[in-house]
Amino acid sequence: MPQTTEIDAETLERINRGILLRTGAYLANDHFVLSHRRHTSEYVEKALVTTEPAFTEGLGDIIAKHFAKVQVDVVLTTGYGASILGHCVAKAHPSRPHFIYATKRTRTNGTNDVVLRREFHQLFTHGAKVLIVEDILTTGETVKALIKLVHALGGEVVGIGTVWRRSKKIKFKYPLFTLVDREFPTYSPTECPMCRKGIPINRVFGRRGEEEQGET
Repeated sequence: MPQTTEIDAETLERINRGILLRTGAYLANDHFVLSHRRHTSEYVEKALVTTEPAFTEGLGDIIAKHFAKVQVDVVLTTGYGASILGHCVAKAHPSRPHFIYATKRTRTNGTNDVVLRREFHQLFTHGAKVLIVEDILTTGETVKALIKLVHALGGEVVGIGTVWRRSKKIKFKYPLFTLVDREFPTYSPTECPMCRKGIPINRVFGRRGEEEQGET
């Protein structure tokens, strides 16, 4: 019988990056300005992660398979792209969980949190084992808000699945699975190697604005 070869984590991550490159969500070898005005040669456009249904289903299958041995009653997400991915995860998971989504809101004091439609509250009546799904983890604040929401409703978080974690500093006390764990190197405008080479800033993706025009 042929032997089964285990794919090491680095190779698997490279394959997953290739999938995102195929969708156009992962951009490399260019010049981008991030929201905090630091420069980088790599960028992930979260709006494009779930634009190709076949690839999105594949990504959802991978996350569902990772948590296949865990009982999941509810898959919870927030945001358009993450919701499409979460639906695929729920469809592929053997527990046949419900899929629901929360909505982000800004309080009057300026802080952000998430709320859940009342129609979904009934799924937490007897407690619920919840798998949180996110597309891109940038700061982790959205996931923290979802965790807080689950606890407030009497549920239990059994895991967090995501496509890309932008920083390994983002950690939770719950099992976290991410397809790509890659932190982009970033530079201040005065130290940026792309600026020194005269590579134009990509005006389609990343930060836009006249204030960056003179930094190339």
